[in-house]
Amino acid sequence: MTTTAPSPAPTASAAELVRRLRRTFAGGHTRNLAWRREQLTRLRALVTECEAELSAALAADLGKPALEAFVTELAFVRVEIDTALSHLDAWTAPRSVRVPWKQKPGRARIVPEPLGVVLVIAPWNYPVQLLLAPMVAAIAAGNCVVAKPSEVSAHTSAVLARLIPQYLDPDAIAVVEGGVAETTTLLGERFDHILFTGNGNVGRIVMAAAAKHLTPVTLELGGKCPVIVDRDADIDVAARRVAWGKYLNAGQTCIAPDYALVHADVEERFITGLVRSIREFYGDDPAASPDYSRIVNGAHHRRLLGLLPAGDPDAGTVVVGGTGDEHDWYFAPTVVRDVSPDAPVMQEEIFGPILPVLPVASLQDAIDFVNGRDKPLALYVFSGDDAAVEQVVAHTSSGGVCVNHVVVHFMNEDISFGGVGGSGMGGYHGQAGFETFSHLKGVVGRTVKPDPKVAYPPYSAFKRAILRRYL
Repeated sequence: MTTTAPSPAPTASAAELVRRLRRTFAGGHTRNLAWRREQLTRLRALVTECEAELSAALAADLGKPALEAFVTELAFVRVEIDTALSHLDAWTAPRSVRVPWKQKPGRARIVPEPLGVVLVIAPWNYPVQLLLAPMVAAIAAGNCVVAKPSEVSAHTSAVLARLIPQYLDPDAIAVVEGGVAETTTLLGERFDHILFTGNGNVGRIVMAAAAKHLTPVTLELGGKCPVIVDRDADIDVAARRVAWGKYLNAGQTCIAPDYALVHADVEERFITGLVRSIREFYGDDPAASPDYSRIVNGAHHRRLLGLLPAGDPDAGTVVVGGTGDEHDWYFAPTVVRDVSPDAPVMQEEIFGPILPVLPVASLQDAIDFVNGRDKPLALYVFSGDDAAVEQVVAHTSSGGVCVNHVVVHFMNEDISFGGVGGSGMGGYHGQAGFETFSHLKGVVGRTVKPDPKVAYPPYSAFKRAILRRYL
């Protein structure tokens, strides 16, 4: 985990790059459905043929196990590509819509058209999936793309920057590596859409830069995603599934369970189930497990250590874990109980393998707790009572909800994935992604005749009466 990352190769200036892509788009090259299919097919070949190389880069950046890399990164992108290829004809076809009787005879339709040149800025935690999946949507919609991988996951960034031009059309799709300076320079250019995945602080910077050009944005941010465990939930299943979703990628997942609100009557059983699940998943020494990832770098490792109780009784009590090795960037799967809502671990998105468990007296108390904070990207509820589930769904707001499981709603390409409020705006995946990167243009056609003069001035009393009656 301390290997030296490759340095990005020098690239053309941002202004020159965007001008070049605009020339490509203006030539109509990317509007062709055959071109879109070819690019998507080539992207699928990249993910398939280069699996070993991409997995090695993910291991170097995040200690990501090969199976986890396949399931959460590579296979996910392939599903997005296959979905787009299967539905491209239907998505791009004009859609007939109703014509009001007052506008007849005539026809109306909605025509999806590409936006132009779009920018995709990816994070470091799922650096393949969260760069390539939005690109799938943008390419399917017929756009040129500037892809900006995260410099934090530098090995993966370097591999993608080398492979993408080999597989995809370099006249329409470009990769820009680098850090804050390069991203800032890119944001100074005018794009037709920007999709950013990351934290809210950077999201505000992206949105402010986009506003200068009136560029629409999709912001996939984070937040503290709560788990509500009701008294009549299947506690063993709830504990096992929460542990799986929390410690996947060592907790570095924007929709990972951030904290658990557990009915006080079942808190002990839930915590016991968490501890048992951690041992079943990763053994007595998770550091030796081939299935457990690492923290991305030393700075994040130190940040997570700072969220532990460290003797403060209001900050909670470590039940399991609470240890780490900064040399290896290992951080143990950790459960903390007796946590005050004002504790440091409850003030920011954890984005690591620490799970605070807070008891609540009732389901309504859990709902009130969630509603007293920023709207999360995901909310999870475990209950055997359908009425209780509907109460949570109806009286909370979140980007998405998953009932009796965690994370898996993200994998349904027929559901738009996105946040609300502080957790983001806009969405993508499947058709929703295609429409994010498209303009759904309304087209109305009228016949030449009849052409009644009552519609035109001068407006006599008779014309006014007719128009006021029927319009």
